[in-house]
Amino acid sequence: MTPSRPNYFAVFATFASNSLVRDMMFRANFIVECISAIVWSAVNFCFYLLVLNYATQIGSGWTRFPFFVFLATGMIVNSLLQTFFLANAERFSELIRKGDLDFILLKPIDTQFAISFERIKWSGLATFVVGMTLLAYSLVNLDYTPGPWQVVLYVVYVLCGAAILYSLIISLAAASVWMGRNQSLYDFWFYITIFSRYPMEIYEGRLGTPLRVGFSFVIPILLTINIPARFMAKPLQEGEGALAAYTLGAAILCVLLSRSIFGAALRGYRSASS
Repeated sequence: MTPSRPNYFAVFATFASNSLVRDMMFRANFIVECISAIVWSAVNFCFYLLVLNYATQIGSGWTRFPFFVFLATGMIVNSLLQTFFLANAERFSELIRKGDLDFILLKPIDTQFAISFERIKWSGLATFVVGMTLLAYSLVNLDYTPGPWQVVLYVVYVLCGAAILYSLIISLAAASVWMGRNQSLYDFWFYITIFSRYPMEIYEGRLGTPLRVGFSFVIPILLTINIPARFMAKPLQEGEGALAAYTLGAAILCVLLSRSIFGAALRGYRSASS
């Protein structure tokens, strides 16, 4: 008799429910994490508010409220990573070291799915709420009013940005199979994602142009926030439509590539009992 396929929506709901129960068992810690996320987001906002008191714009065309849309988009994208993926990716090397990965491999469910979603960090949604609040505040004060299609595309490209960053972090996590512990690779992830926090227009000149090209077309992290923010903050300029289409293709390619890397890592995995 052929075993039935698992209901992934039900499995995800179970993961989410179990994670919420786990967080509520340590409510004080959960509250502290939420407050920390809100305070960090507020400090980040105040820093750029201070900068914009001395400069009319950051990069070309990113004046006060368009840049706040950009900043809010960064908070939203990063909150999705913090909530769903980062804790699981960091835990992957420990699963290998302790031999617990063997138990996940025995489950009748896709291993990458189980690794990616087993633990959800609900406190990460505090940053999401701050980002949505800042986005709403910025849109009310913008000279440009995005239409319904821009809103739809914004949601699509926020998910594309999250997919690109997820692909990068799960690929780095998969390297744990070959390296044992790879904390330095997680540090590398945080270092390079710093570049995505700023408009790509600032990357100009002898040093900036190679960075913009490399982080747009080789490791496309600059696209993860820049492209969705453009749909909400201002009309697309000439050539940006093609860049948006490339971002969609890059997100699909990155997910497929990370899937291939993760599969290759599992094929190279040696059970703790072997």
